[in-house]
Amino acid sequence: MRIIFDFRNVGMGNNGGTLTVVKSANTLVEMGHDVFIIDSFRNQHTWNKLNAEHIIPKNNNRIPDADIIIATGYKSVSTTVTAPGRCGLKVHWIRGWETWQLSEKQIVERVLSAPTLKLVNSICLQNKLKQFNFDSTIIRPGYDYEELYPLPKTAAWANKDFVVLGGLYTEGKHVPIKRPGWIFHVADVLNKKYKNVVLTMFGAPKIMKVKSVKFYYSNPSIEEKLKFYNQIDIWLAPTRQEGLHMPPAEAMMTECPVIATNAEMSGTQDYMVHGATGLVSENNLDSFLECTEILYKNSYYRTKAGQEARKQIIRLGSRKENMRKFVNLISGII
Repeated sequence: MRIIFDFRNVGMGNNGGTLTVVKSANTLVEMGHDVFIIDSFRNQHTWNKLNAEHIIPKNNNRIPDADIIIATGYKSVSTTVTAPGRCGLKVHWIRGWETWQLSEKQIVERVLSAPTLKLVNSICLQNKLKQFNFDSTIIRPGYDYEELYPLPKTAAWANKDFVVLGGLYTEGKHVPIKRPGWIFHVADVLNKKYKNVVLTMFGAPKIMKVKSVKFYYSNPSIEEKLKFYNQIDIWLAPTRQEGLHMPPAEAMMTECPVIATNAEMSGTQDYMVHGATGLVSENNLDSFLECTEILYKNSYYRTKAGQEARKQIIRLGSRKENMRKFVNLISGII
């Protein structure tokens, strides 16, 4: 199959959205498909090598023939829809509810109403589209079990007298969505109360200046992530607007339990099972703190929930398994 991912007007950068497409494209190449990335700019994604062909076409005549062309972001929907018919089936793989780009009314009028086959990467996005009477099919990107896994616990780790909280650090326009302030608050409250809480975080910013964060990792490699996640006892995921939120699932692959919220668009519904893989709080800070404290107090439950957490991610399938579902879906349509 010949597959085009359309990044025109969107661009490729160091972010979770681009990472998902790059890994999906690389997996499809590995499976023997011809995959092209068409873009308006040079590839600025440096986290992972891109094995698909990256093209900056000057006009539609320079776009390769394909069986399917996929809009990767809201701004690439218009270019995907107007691509030549020889580019194949017009698809939009929706991976976020991008109200920082458009209002909900504009999303419905300009994005959802466009003549594309709708794919989504999560339960919450599928439910969101249903609210506006649009059908969709869930295609998740899959997970890298061979890269993130539980490391053997040392005697020092098993006998440590402190609890490590982990979370995602962000700045700028995504702060209201990721809500890192909730993480700082929970860590501060528990540390004042119990005196033995350590907060560690990672993120894209090169530096961060929050005193309560003991260790911070900027753009960690996968090897650094493996060690980072394995140091954490509880992962905090207060996000309120995601598609399929990546960091909690990564932590879960290392048998780390998670605290998430029941926010409509938390992006964690696909893998969070309350009381099994961690705890799901109400969508308010007091409930989030309460759930974290419950898990903090029970080391036995943290261990059991962490074990179940990895099993749950494995149930969602590897990248190759999920890309096989994608190919089978499209093959049945074209």
